[in-house]
Amino acid sequence: MDKTHLYVLWTNDNLLTAEKMVFMYTINALKHGWWEKVTLIVWGAPTKLVSENSAIQNRIAEALAAGVHITACKACADQLGATETLEKMGIDVKYWGQPLTALLKNNEPLLTL
Repeated sequence: MDKTHLYVLWTNDNLLTAEKMVFMYTINALKHGWWEKVTLIVWGAPTKLVSENSAIQNRIAEALAAGVHITACKACADQLGATETLEKMGIDVKYWGQPLTALLKNNEPLLTL
């Protein structure tokens, strides 16, 4: 079966990684047709970065406009007091433990950083 949906698990709060890999690749992957669907999963430290950094918030808006589905770990967002902020940005906040396990067990394309 041809896999056409890429999942990107983003757990690193480094600004250069966010700018030069996370957003550069997810946006271009759709723009250039490398993947039919791209889902960016915000988990852990980037949750705080996304909720507080206006430059990253602008990149989130750009990625959403390009068609990237952006979702975040609800447990992380709740613990960091960021759930409401993320939801207002258009990020799908949900529990990701079981869905991530299913992705791994099904050998779905998953890029982790």
